[in-house]
Amino acid sequence: MNVKPINELFKKDLVVINMGLESFADNLKDQKVKVLQMNWKPPAGGNKKIASLLAKLGR
Repeated sequence: MNVKPINELFKKDLVVINMGLESFADNLKDQKVKVLQMNWKPPAGGNKKIASLLAKLGR
């Protein structure tokens, strides 16, 4: 296995995409990490029955 491409990643600045609790992004920002915060929530607030019904409407 050629690990050179993987090792090259460690030479680059870390950039994180956070989809969840904004406090996770805040903690990374405090450590000078570049963070893109996505304001994502599960469909129907995570209610599986309502999400299923919405999916049927989208067909």
